[in-house]
Amino acid sequence: MQFSFDPNLRDIAFKVEDGERLTFEEGLALYNTTDLNALGKLADHVRRKRHGLTTYYNVNRHFNHTNICVADCKFCGFYRRARQEDAYTHSIEEGIEIARNAVAEGATELHIVGGLNSKLPFEYYTDLFSSLKREFPKLHLKALTMVELDFFARFYKMSDEEVIEKLKAAGMDSCPGGGAEIFAEPTRSRICDHKCDGDRWLELAGKVHKAGLKTNATMLYGHIESIEDRIDHLVRLRDQQDKTGGFQCFIPLAFYPPGTALSSLPGPDAIDNLKTIAVSRLMLDNFDHIKAYWVMLGKSTAQTALHFGANDLDGTITDGGELTHSYATEGEVKMTKQEIIQMIERAGFEAVERDTVYNRVAAV
Repeated sequence: MQFSFDPNLRDIAFKVEDGERLTFEEGLALYNTTDLNALGKLADHVRRKRHGLTTYYNVNRHFNHTNICVADCKFCGFYRRARQEDAYTHSIEEGIEIARNAVAEGATELHIVGGLNSKLPFEYYTDLFSSLKREFPKLHLKALTMVELDFFARFYKMSDEEVIEKLKAAGMDSCPGGGAEIFAEPTRSRICDHKCDGDRWLELAGKVHKAGLKTNATMLYGHIESIEDRIDHLVRLRDQQDKTGGFQCFIPLAFYPPGTALSSLPGPDAIDNLKTIAVSRLMLDNFDHIKAYWVMLGKSTAQTALHFGANDLDGTITDGGELTHSYATEGEVKMTKQEIIQMIERAGFEAVERDTVYNRVAAV
């Protein structure tokens, strides 16, 4: 880091080179630097040391089974009340048809999340998963956030372990990382006071890991949170990973204000997005993968993020996810396999198709 104009980055670089864990204060220093190029270079060094030029993508599809939700998160433009005209719940048959189209397009993963719908019985979920598995046994079901699992345990009066085991038995293969938002209080309560708190989210993630399933983790940034809130979030994820080791990927989610109760906010800019990717790579030393989620970042920024520590772009995300449309920065939610490969290769990296748990998918 001799080329850095920021002496704090030079000091941190020595620790990174030696494999030492960064502190909360050093995380703040990373965010506060004005030397964006040097920050990116440091994160890129760690990324290349771990993954070389390999950049992952998958062929996937999102399925949001219901937009009816008892919560009213201020950052969400997706949820509806049951009596609203555009409220919906997909039938199991509709879910199967969406999955059939996804499999026909080469998808290896169906990403299933939705609202907290108090009108649905628990059997809706177990029947949905078992039906999907019966029809498409090789399709990986990445389903339900920790917030949804918490809701199930409370609403259906079941233990956490019972919820997880029944869903796993029905066909849930792993869990996405949504619902983490920001852990720090009072920020979390100000934006999503009907959701479980940060400690509860982490507790449930640990229980899913102990049940033998992998999960991802996210952080929603660029709304009312502070930089201190962000570093707190990363440190708490890192601590949980030390305990149970089941997080496979971290996805920073850039807040998209239009259509939300926080629509007056500007949202994060490209500098903030790139800094967040880089800081995540440097702070989360026990996470293998950092994802630049192109739907929320936009294609150009996501492509640049591959030089700032990210080694995954998510996937093709074909239509079928109404939630995805609600936060798509550039209005796009679909890329062809060839488009995403070209995007990675033009950035100077090697495109590798993966399944949900990061096994390479053999070329056909």
